[in-house]
Amino acid sequence: MADVLSQSQIDALLKSMQGGTAQPEVKENVGKPEPIEKKYRKYDFYSPRKFTKEKMKILNSVFENYARILTSQVNGIFRVMTDITVMEVQEKRYYEYVNSFQENDCMTLVDTVMPEKGRQNVPMMLHITPGLVITLINHMLGGGDEVIRVEEDYRYSDVELALYRRVTEYVTGALRDGFANYVNVSFEVQRVEENPSMAQEVGLDETVAIILLNVDVSGLSTEKIRICMPGTLLEAIFQVIDTRKHLARGFSYEDNKETILDNIRCSSLPVTGQLGTVRLELEDLYRMQPGDVIDLGRSKDSQVKLYIGRQPWFMGQMGRYKKNVAVKIVSRISAEAEDGEETQE
Repeated sequence: MADVLSQSQIDALLKSMQGGTAQPEVKENVGKPEPIEKKYRKYDFYSPRKFTKEKMKILNSVFENYARILTSQVNGIFRVMTDITVMEVQEKRYYEYVNSFQENDCMTLVDTVMPEKGRQNVPMMLHITPGLVITLINHMLGGGDEVIRVEEDYRYSDVELALYRRVTEYVTGALRDGFANYVNVSFEVQRVEENPSMAQEVGLDETVAIILLNVDVSGLSTEKIRICMPGTLLEAIFQVIDTRKHLARGFSYEDNKETILDNIRCSSLPVTGQLGTVRLELEDLYRMQPGDVIDLGRSKDSQVKLYIGRQPWFMGQMGRYKKNVAVKIVSRISAEAEDGEETQE
């Protein structure tokens, strides 16, 4: 079988024939693997991206934080060892999310409430694979530590559907903590849709963000949580985030000294007066009876040390004001005097 010459070998052969001297044959790329062609995702210019990379990074950060919180909550509440991580956060069309459902799947519709915007008209959508749901329900009802695997065409019973809603309430409850670093928002389960392919909450061509979470259950099985956030909902959330960024940026350059002092003036602090201290043995404290006297080692006319919080600030004299026990401030305790007093003690 004849060897196939490369283009460089053919050029070297022609050059040697023109010069009259034969050049030794050089074999290239012997034993070297062929370079792997990098694959790029095709960009659809007919449906351009609605959200910038910066906003998608914010969303990715939100759900990474949510995954950590949800992992600890699921492990603590359901007593199941899980590891939840974010696989992807992508901007897609709603039909791509709906087309991935099977006939027996259930989808949870979640209402979003923000103090700045109120309750949003478009809900968020959540889907949990049946294997994870049945495993959590099994632990909820006191089952063993085994991981339950179900078939792809598994259908929930009426009891399991009621418990399915309870599971999704735990899952969506952690979303508020995930968004806490950016926006104050709460999530409430609206209903469970047993036929998600027929749900027409948003248009099929509407832009959505699809978040895919990977759930490793005790290292024995891998389940998925898929979240769909419609574009109108994301726009409302990002608008609040951008507004807060502008306010924070303006606040940092303004002179808010008087505003801060006004807030401090209206704040309340506990004030404690201390006449003296004494150390007692536990046995003496146990044998104390009503009427016993504890000697503080100081006269009744001694000055009282006033503590604000846990720090001594003033020295005062006990007395009476309008038939109430009161303390008149006599002097202020300086830091040097306090250190000297502690050194003497």
